[in-house]
Amino acid sequence: MCGIAGIVNFKKNMYAYSSYNRLLVKDMAQSLSHRGPDSSGEWVGEHAAFAHARLAVIDPEGGKQPMKKTIEGYEFVITYNGELYNTDELKRDLIKCGYRFDTSSDTEVLLYAYIHYGEKCAQMINGIYAFCIWDSMRQQVFICRDRFGVKPFFYAKCSNTFIFASEIKALFHYPSLKPQLDRSGLCEIFALSPARTQGIGVFKGVNELRPGCTMIINRSGTFVNRYWQFESKEHTDDYDTTVEKVHDLLYDSIKRQLVSDVPIGTLLSGGLDSSIISAVAAIEMKKQGKQLSTYSFDYEDNDKYFKASSFQPDADIPWVKRMVEEFDTNHTFLVCNNDNLIKYLYDAMYYKDLPGMADCDSSLLYFCREIKKNHTVILSGECSDEIFGGYPWFRSDKAFKTPAFPWCYDLSMRINALKPAVAETLDLEEYSRMRYDETIAETPCFEGDNEEEKRRREISYLNINWFMSNLLDRKDRMSMASGLEVRVPFCDHRLAEYVWNIPWSMKCRDNISKSLLRDAAKNILPNDVLMRKKSPYPKTHNPYYEKSVHHLLNEVLEDPSSPILTFIDKQSVKELCAEGSDYGKPFFGQLMAVPQFMGYLIQVNFWLKEFNPVLV
Repeated sequence: MCGIAGIVNFKKNMYAYSSYNRLLVKDMAQSLSHRGPDSSGEWVGEHAAFAHARLAVIDPEGGKQPMKKTIEGYEFVITYNGELYNTDELKRDLIKCGYRFDTSSDTEVLLYAYIHYGEKCAQMINGIYAFCIWDSMRQQVFICRDRFGVKPFFYAKCSNTFIFASEIKALFHYPSLKPQLDRSGLCEIFALSPARTQGIGVFKGVNELRPGCTMIINRSGTFVNRYWQFESKEHTDDYDTTVEKVHDLLYDSIKRQLVSDVPIGTLLSGGLDSSIISAVAAIEMKKQGKQLSTYSFDYEDNDKYFKASSFQPDADIPWVKRMVEEFDTNHTFLVCNNDNLIKYLYDAMYYKDLPGMADCDSSLLYFCREIKKNHTVILSGECSDEIFGGYPWFRSDKAFKTPAFPWCYDLSMRINALKPAVAETLDLEEYSRMRYDETIAETPCFEGDNEEEKRRREISYLNINWFMSNLLDRKDRMSMASGLEVRVPFCDHRLAEYVWNIPWSMKCRDNISKSLLRDAAKNILPNDVLMRKKSPYPKTHNPYYEKSVHHLLNEVLEDPSSPILTFIDKQSVKELCAEGSDYGKPFFGQLMAVPQFMGYLIQVNFWLKEFNPVLV
């Protein structure tokens, strides 16, 4: 994994100012050095300049970037962030076509795949990636992002210059591009965040290449093409065949993602998803005579303060111990104390470039930094609930009847925190409904669906395009801020494509949540772990955290220079905070309630200070 940055301009000869352009893209990439601490590089061509910050995972010596190949006098140059999981198959095919390889890196395979197949290479690759290729033969720049947007790609335009980078902060190192906020950006922050509309970079003029899309830049302009999306159709396999295929696809995905030239491990909560990944990884590594390393997360004094709820029915630790004993993993229990949970609120915002999931982000950043001390690559269980329908709203009457994002039905906490004039101007409910309607309108339909299945597809599509995207973005930023690569086997597009069309009667057989996945893992996990109820990413139950974050927010509210005071009503926020934690009424997801909302407002204030955007 890495950080990429660059500029493209077909109206100027960049060779004429080669030193300046090299320094410019180098400066952009240096702001991404946390993503690639192992090496860096720059390249300047006739109409493009690329930079790269590298985290070396495969072929540390041979995979340096930007990588250049010259074929029949034409120059092809790539800057690439990601990992391919079908490198060997692609390489074999390319060797048959006459290509010769100088390295064992997937970067070289990807570049030759583009040289040989052109834009069609997007449909042939399996992995997580965002890459940009200069093609002197076609006189164009080709850009591609993976199907679920695991790896980020942001861009902006200034006059005739196209600027791109893995993270927003790097874009603002381009001299003419300054942070600006308009109504749309403010609505993203106050109505939707920590989720974000795909394609929207919040700041005015900043955009995101959507997942599953390619982009071509040439003298005629900029052209975006969607190369992948779900196709809704009839599922014709019987249940036993379906279970077998899910098992095979998932096992293959996990096995492929264990390839690495550096130490690899897994995150293990003792829940169904992380346990499947850890079990398969342990089995496969044992075949090689190796022991799998696993990590779990918890918080200071949670053993004392943990409170079971319908969303979080039990603690993780007993289940983690059960898995460690069953599969003989080298396990590390990581514990985040409350001071770090507070301190990392600021770092988490900085690395995300936007306010996020408060202590969920800050704790993940802390844990990733601890893991990085011993490992560079980790597998994680994200995306299973979106793919297999594990969240409560997949079974909720309210979700079926309410035309709103099911993780954020009620915007009253957000609206009441704003000054009345700001709330009236932004109209958060109208903006949220508009974005919801856009997503519903593009949901792939199947004429054979009844009304219930049609609505369930819509809920699934909302989850994949919003909730899952948010979790993937969070995981990328917090892990890459630590120089740690996190892989997500449940995000394999082959698995997701297959499961997309499986009817709910199979996914939730006998009204058991994710019964299909449980049946597919019967020969992998012990039965008690297999049937454990869902428990989300852990949170602190220590009252010290809530008191601390309340104190910090009060400091923000009492400081007249706090930029957030332009938007929020100080008295209303104070009254809200005085109510204390109410986890029965979260403002986002299942567990983000008043304490997380306080942390979120602190992050918003710091974000406004850090970027100092001009309101337009």
